[in-house]
Amino acid sequence: MIMILIIIISCMPETSSDHNTEHLVAARLSSHGLRYTAARRLVVGCLAASPGPLSAADLCSTVAEVVPLSSLYRTLGVLESAGVLAREHGNNGIARYELAEWLTGHHHHLVCTNCGEVQDVVIDAETEMKVGSLIDHIGDAGGYVVRGHRIDIEGRCSTCAKG
Repeated sequence: MIMILIIIISCMPETSSDHNTEHLVAARLSSHGLRYTAARRLVVGCLAASPGPLSAADLCSTVAEVVPLSSLYRTLGVLESAGVLAREHGNNGIARYELAEWLTGHHHHLVCTNCGEVQDVVIDAETEMKVGSLIDHIGDAGGYVVRGHRIDIEGRCSTCAKG
């Protein structure tokens, strides 16, 4: 029982804005006719506390005492289909999950090509406008009407760069 409590506490959101996230997720799930179960709360809490997207294996190592692997995959699927989670595919083909941008705000990723670490990065409004303009230009050149963008910047994290 103590182990379960430690796992839950380590994944609990830390700020009052995360309390708002809980309400938004509960309302979103309710609008899809879904309950906000303990397993779903735990996964959302872990992702809210993470500095970047997590794989199912990353989540499993944290929540396995509470949420069995088969339930974790079902939970991820339900949360993704309800639009609470976004699934990202890393350069190694492993799916990683994060809270949807409507919950967290627009951001990009720094991806370590050596260890696979993914960090969220938010850029200032002026730079984001420049990036958006460039993205629109590229979309126009290809005959696309751009509806959004995601940028993954690949390189080596500070730990891997030392080695």
